Amino acid sequence: MSVQKEVKRVTTHVLAEMKLRGEKISMLTSYDYSMAKLVDQAGIDIILVGDSASNVMAGNETTLPITLDQMIYHGKSVVKGVTRALVVVDMPFGTYQGNSLEAINSAIRIMKITHADAVKLEGGKEVIESVERIVQAGIPVMGHLGLMPQSIHKYGTYSVRAQEEVEAEKLVSDAHLLEQAGCFAIVLEKIPAKLGQRVAQELKIPVIGIGAGGGVDGQVLVIHDMLGLTQEFSPRFLRRYLNLSSLITGAVENYVADVKSRDFPNEKEQYD
Repeated sequence: MSVQKEVKRVTTHVLAEMKLRGEKISMLTSYDYSMAKLVDQAGIDIILVGDSASNVMAGNETTLPITLDQMIYHGKSVVKGVTRALVVVDMPFGTYQGNSLEAINSAIRIMKITHADAVKLEGGKEVIESVERIVQAGIPVMGHLGLMPQSIHKYGTYSVRAQEEVEAEKLVSDAHLLEQAGCFAIVLEKIPAKLGQRVAQELKIPVIGIGAGGGVDGQVLVIHDMLGLTQEFSPRFLRRYLNLSSLITGAVENYVADVKSRDFPNEKEQYD
């Protein structure tokens, strides 16, 4: 029997066991109670309260504008709907890059108020001190390398990262540093598949990919993209499992027509 089916609650230890046994890890984002409850009931291993909420929930062009208070709001809402999955909350831009004291204070606020299981932050060597300090406080940390959306203005593009040898070697080095600093897992975003597989093979901790090929230990997608709620975003790594945008639009159009035509509510939908 798989590790995933044996456990009543996914923990960092469970994820480590899954990697050891070669069992793939499933991860999706959620930002509210109702969606998180559905995703959890479907058997997902990890729910990420991503700073992608800045895009799909708030309509911002990048992840940068979302605040710590907003991430805490989303995290708290998600945790209330989850009984099994491990819940990870993204630390937003500006809450850990400055110094490690700010980082630990931000992480503690997230954990105390949301009751989440872990935090996630972007970067390698540059944020190692913050990672170490958070881990030393007893808070599990998930790393994030490759394309790092919070650094989009530095890159100037959302194209594939680490295609050149220098950047690839830095990514591998950073991955080892994050593991040594105590991260329980790492997300790799939009990098060559061979590089993703190399990192997963070299590290003892789970490596979750988003556009990092099939050789890593698990996969993550933004739920709005996977369900087809968003249509303007179509990278190669995205597989759409539904086209919810057209289903929702159609349902709303039918509702509008029924109200206008006085078909809704009918006699059975009224009180005597």
